[in-house]
Amino acid sequence: MSDYPHVPVLLDRCVQLLTVGIDAARAAGETPVVADMTLGMGGHSEGILESSDDVRVLGIDRDPEAIAIASKRLERFGKRFTAVHACDDELGAILEQRSERLAGVLFDLGVSSLQLDDDDRGFSYSRATALDMRMNAEDTLTAADVLNTYSQAELARVISDYGEERWAAKIASVIVEDRQERPWETTDQLAEMLQRVIPEPKGQRKRSHPAKRTFQALRIEVNAELDILRSALPQALDGLHVGGTAVVESYQSLEDTIVKKIFRAGTVSSAPPELPVVPEHLQPWLKDLTRGAEKADAEEISINPRAASVRLRAVQKTKEKPQ
Repeated sequence: MSDYPHVPVLLDRCVQLLTVGIDAARAAGETPVVADMTLGMGGHSEGILESSDDVRVLGIDRDPEAIAIASKRLERFGKRFTAVHACDDELGAILEQRSERLAGVLFDLGVSSLQLDDDDRGFSYSRATALDMRMNAEDTLTAADVLNTYSQAELARVISDYGEERWAAKIASVIVEDRQERPWETTDQLAEMLQRVIPEPKGQRKRSHPAKRTFQALRIEVNAELDILRSALPQALDGLHVGGTAVVESYQSLEDTIVKKIFRAGTVSSAPPELPVVPEHLQPWLKDLTRGAEKADAEEISINPRAASVRLRAVQKTKEKPQ
C-alpha cells in the first residue's frame, strides 16, 4: 500500500452499499460484477475485491496512466479484475459487448488524485505547468485552447456555468484582452491574473483561492464531465440487474445536482397526485439507500482532507425501468 498513498474517499461505506447489490446477485445465482467508473489508482476497486472473493470488477478509466497503475496494483486478483480504457459514457456498449449485467456501479466523480498530483497535467493552480487539464492525453482540446480560442461570451458562459464564478464576465474580458499580447500557456500565468482581477471579499469572510472556480470550470469544459455524467449514469442504472446498486460520490454542486435529479426520476412516482391507483409503468423503479447526500465525518476528513467536500448518494434497482 505504500506505493499507493492515496486514500479512497468513504471506502468502507461505498463497499457496504455495493454489497447490497452483490448479495442480490448471489441470491439470484449470478456472479457479482461491479463497475468502478473512475478507476484511478485502483483504491476503491481493491476494497471491493478484498471484500468478497467471488466479486469481479470492471475498472473503467479514460486515463491510460490510471489503467497501467491500477492494473499493476490489482494483478494479484487475476481474472477477477479487468481494466477497460474507455470513457464513462461508453458503459452501455461495454456491457453489451461483454453480455454482462452489473451487481453494482461506483462513480467517484471529478479529478483523480493521480491527475491532480501530477505536475505535468495542469490541474492544480498551486504549481507552474502547462495549461493542459486533459484526463485523457489522447484528446485534443486543452485548457490553453479554451483560453486562446473561445470568444469572450463563450468564456464567460463556461466560467459562470461550470465554475459558478460571480466574476465570470470580468475574468473573460481580461482573458481576451491579455491574450492579444501573450497567449495563455501556463497555470501560474492564469492563477496570477485571477488573484489580481478577483477582489478580496468584504468583512472577515475567509477567501478561498481565487483561481479555484475558474480552474474547475476549465477542467469540466475540457473533459466534458457533466455531459458525460448525464449520459453515463442512466446507462449504469440500465445496466444493473434487479437488486443492483448504484453509488455516486460527488465533490461539487453541479455534479451532485445531476445525480440527485437522475436518481429522483426513478425513486418517485411519475403519476399525477390525483390518481387513486398508480399504474405499474408510473411506479418507482429505484429505492434510495441513503437519506439525502451523506458526508464524511470529522475523523475521515482528518485522515483524508479531500473527503471534506464529498456528497455520497446511492440507490437500489427494485425492478426494470418501465418503458
